[in-house]
Amino acid sequence: MPSPDKQTFLITGGAGFIGSNLADRLLALGHSVVAYDNFSTGQREFVADATKHPEYRLIEGDLLDRASLTSALDGVDFVFHLAANADIRGGLDNPYRDLEQNTIATFNVLEAMREQGVSRIAFASSAAALGEPSVFPTPEDCAVPIQTSLYGASKMACEGMISAYCEGFGFEGYVFRFVSLLGPRYPHGHVIDFVKKLRADPSRLEILGDGTQQKSYLHISDCIAAMLGVVEKQTALDSKHRVEIYHLGYPEYITVSTSVKWICQRLELDPVLDYQGGNRGWVGDNPFVFLDVSKMRETGWEPEFTIREAIIATVDWLIANPWLLERR
Repeated sequence: MPSPDKQTFLITGGAGFIGSNLADRLLALGHSVVAYDNFSTGQREFVADATKHPEYRLIEGDLLDRASLTSALDGVDFVFHLAANADIRGGLDNPYRDLEQNTIATFNVLEAMREQGVSRIAFASSAAALGEPSVFPTPEDCAVPIQTSLYGASKMACEGMISAYCEGFGFEGYVFRFVSLLGPRYPHGHVIDFVKKLRADPSRLEILGDGTQQKSYLHISDCIAAMLGVVEKQTALDSKHRVEIYHLGYPEYITVSTSVKWICQRLELDPVLDYQGGNRGWVGDNPFVFLDVSKMRETGWEPEFTIREAIIATVDWLIANPWLLERR
């Protein structure tokens, strides 16, 4: 946090996976939270406990509604902008969705902040914004390559707008490029897909690609600890352009086949593995994701969960909360 004093944080996507976990952490630290969500993908169950907290306020609103968003920012000290369309695989089915829900929505957040005099923002970007880089582990200052997904392109556009607002309007900005996150309230991705498929048919598991895809993952609690640690240090204030970019992931990677093995072992299943072929699961799926997190580690942050521990924790949470599997 910016100071040990009580702050009011607005979280866009506050009922989502990252947003709801972040809200719980901020409330536990004694801060106030305004969660803003249109519940297109957010879950009311994720915020059921938070809504009972006296320092929590939930606003059901859309980021495309500038008036509602501007009103929600009244009295806010800091914005965690986490809301986005995160369906990389489905991006080609509706090309406008990523532009609207990610890029235009981010512009609305920035303009609402400017109108309300709120100048401090942290943004959830993605490793996908880097397309398919040629340097591994990939550092923050790598050359931006050709984009391979509409989602990644929209996130990189958001990064550009945020940095421009920091330069032009004196904002203080933090951009966090994540690998795939895991843990409680995990709503989409390969772990939930595999668990759901195995619940339907324990004898066989269809796997997109050939299993050789190499990915890094990070537990949600480690992600939140990293973000809050950086925001507390206010590192952007010492940056030339008042914006800092941090890569967030575990400092190792695994293959999809390794993840499949761990998931099946946890479920005590031995299915026939039906690989669909190719070195990627779909258009825009990066076959190798491995971010250089040394910049973040230099702040004193270290992840507590290994990738295996994060995958197992996610499987256990999904089995204990089958309602989410049934809802997808």
